[in-house]
Amino acid sequence: MEKFSMGAYDIVVVGAGHAGCEAGLAAARMGRKTLLLSINLEAVAMMACNPSIGGTGKGHLVREIDALGGQMGLNIDKTFIQSRMLNTAKGPAVHSLRAQADKNQYHIEMKKTLEAEENLDLKQGEVIDILIEDGKACGVVLKTGACYKTSAVILATGTFLAGKIFIGGNAYDSGPAGLAPSMELAEKLRAYGLPMRRFKTGTPARALAKSLDYQKMIVQEGDAEIVPFSFMNDDLQKDQVKCWLTYTNEKTHEVIRANFHRSALFGGQIEGVGPRYCPSIEDKVNRFADKKRHQLFIEPEGLYTDEMYIQGMSSSLPEDVQEEFYQTIEGLEHLKIVRPAYAIEYDCIDPLDLKLNLENRHIENLFCAGQFNGSSGYEEAAAQGLMAGINAVCKINGKKSFILDRSEAYIGVLIDDLVTKGTNEPYRIMTSRAEYRLVLRQDNADLRLTERGFEIGLVKKDRYDKFLEKKKIVEQETNRLAKKILKPEAVNSFLEAKGSTPLKNAAPLLEVLRRPEITYDNTAEIDDERPVLSRHQKTMMEVQIKYEGYIEKQRQQIEKFKRLEDKKLSADFHYDEIEGLRIEARQKLNQFKPLSVGQASRISGVSPADINVLLIYLEKIRRKGRDS
Repeated sequence: MEKFSMGAYDIVVVGAGHAGCEAGLAAARMGRKTLLLSINLEAVAMMACNPSIGGTGKGHLVREIDALGGQMGLNIDKTFIQSRMLNTAKGPAVHSLRAQADKNQYHIEMKKTLEAEENLDLKQGEVIDILIEDGKACGVVLKTGACYKTSAVILATGTFLAGKIFIGGNAYDSGPAGLAPSMELAEKLRAYGLPMRRFKTGTPARALAKSLDYQKMIVQEGDAEIVPFSFMNDDLQKDQVKCWLTYTNEKTHEVIRANFHRSALFGGQIEGVGPRYCPSIEDKVNRFADKKRHQLFIEPEGLYTDEMYIQGMSSSLPEDVQEEFYQTIEGLEHLKIVRPAYAIEYDCIDPLDLKLNLENRHIENLFCAGQFNGSSGYEEAAAQGLMAGINAVCKINGKKSFILDRSEAYIGVLIDDLVTKGTNEPYRIMTSRAEYRLVLRQDNADLRLTERGFEIGLVKKDRYDKFLEKKKIVEQETNRLAKKILKPEAVNSFLEAKGSTPLKNAAPLLEVLRRPEITYDNTAEIDDERPVLSRHQKTMMEVQIKYEGYIEKQRQQIEKFKRLEDKKLSADFHYDEIEGLRIEARQKLNQFKPLSVGQASRISGVSPADINVLLIYLEKIRRKGRDS
C-alpha cells in the first residue's frame, strides 16, 4: 500500500458519531488544531437507532454536557419535534428531560456546527491503522494511504468496528444503517494487544406512516411548557408532533415463540453480549413469559419523512416474521416495513484497560470514547467524547487531567463505573447508579460544572456570564424570600385554598415555600414584590429551598466519600509489600493502579477488609514520615 503524508494535527478523532463530535469540538474550542474523521460524512451525529435525546438518567448527562460547554443540548434544542419531562410524579432528583428529534435535521445541524468551528477540520476517510512509536500513539493511516501525524488520537468508533448485521439466518459485514464497517482497524487493534470484546445491540423496524391506524392507538402529546436542554436557552416555542402508544398481545407472542428457531439471537449466530436494559422483542417474550403484553411507542423520525420508529421492538427475526408479528398489533394491522429490524455485533474495548481520563493504560496518548468503551446510547457516548477531548488537550498542554468524581456529576458515575468496575454488557446510565443523585440533579448541572468548564477554557465568556447572573439572581431572590414575613391574616385564605395548613404566627415566605403544595409560581398571589425569573432560575431556587434538609444530609455523605477520594495512591505503589491484603486484592490493585483509596474500594475483588488494611498501612507510613 502506498502511503503519503498529509500533514499534522494536535489531535485526531476517529469517528464522528455523538462521541466523536463532542471530542472534536471540545479539543478545537480549547485551542488545539483538530482533525475529525468519519468513515462516511452521512454518519456525522447519526441516530442509527432511536431518534431521541435524553430520557431517564440520560437527560442528566445532556445537561452536564451542556453545562461544560458541549454541543448536544444546543443541537437537540434546535431540532426537537416533541419534548417531555419524564418522572414528574417523583422527586426532582429523577426528573429527566427527553426530546424526540428530527434525526436528519439533528445530523445537518451538527455537521454545520463542526464545519464552522475554528481549529477543526471534518473529513471523510476510513482509518485502518494507528501509528505507534515508543508506546505512544502518534498518527493515523487512512485506507487511501493518507497519513496524519498527531500528538493524540481519540478512538470513537461506535458500532462500526468489525460490524456485522443479523436478520434471521442471514448475516453480513456492515456498519449501522447499512454503512460500511471498519474491518481493518479492528484487526490492527487486536494485533496491538488491546483487550477487545464483542457486544451486540439492535434496532426495530421503521414503518410507513400512512400504513398505520392511529385511531386504535393512544396518543402521546408533548409537554405544554417546553423545557430546554441547554442552559443558554430560557424558553422555546415550537409546534410539536404526536407520538402514539400501543401494545403487543398474545397473538404477537405466539408468532414470535413459533419462530424462535429462526432468530439469530437464539440460533447461536450472535456471539456478542446484548444490552440488559434494551432487549429484543423475542428476548422479552422468552424472558418474561408471564407478561401478557409489552408496550411500544410509535415515533416520527422527522418532519420531512414518513418513516415511523417502533420503539421497544428491536429484533433479529427474519423480515417475513417481522411483518407477521408487527401486524398482530392494534393499529399496525396493515403496517408496511420501510427498513427491517436488525441486530448488529461489533468490537469494543474492555474499559478496565482505560484510566479515569479515558487514556489507554498501555498506549500513551491513545484516548477512547463512546460505544468503543462498552457503553450504549448517544448521551453516554457524547459525555465520554467530551471528556476524552478535554483530557487529550490537557495531556498535550502538560496539565492535570480533568476528572469528575461520582459526587460531582453523572459523567463521573458513568466513567468511574466503566473504568473501575468494568462492564460485561453494553452499559447504560440510570439514576439508580448515582449514590448522590439528590445533589446531581438536572436543574443544577450548571451550578456544579460551568465554573469548572470555564477554568479549563471550554466554557466561553457569554455562557459563563449568563451562569453568574443566574447564580446571583437565585441567591438574591432566596435571601428576599427569607426576609419577607407573612402575617396569618394576610395569607391564610390563600393557604387554605391550596390545601395547606393556616399559619398561627407570622413566618417567612421562604418557610411557606417549603411546603409541597405551595409553588413559587402560585405565591404570586401573596407576593407582589417578586422579580421576573427565568424557568431555569425558578426551578433551581425552588428545589434548593424545598429539599434543603435532604440535600444537606447528602452533602455530609459526600464529605465522607471525599475523605477516601482525597487519600491519594501513587501509580508506582507496590501492594505486594502490604501484609494482610488478600491475594486477589493485591493482584487487582497492582493491575489497576487506583488513584485513590476511594477508587480502590470500588474495584471488583477488593473487599472492605482489604481497604481497612490499606488505610492502616497508609496511616503507618504517615506517622513514620511525621516522626522522621
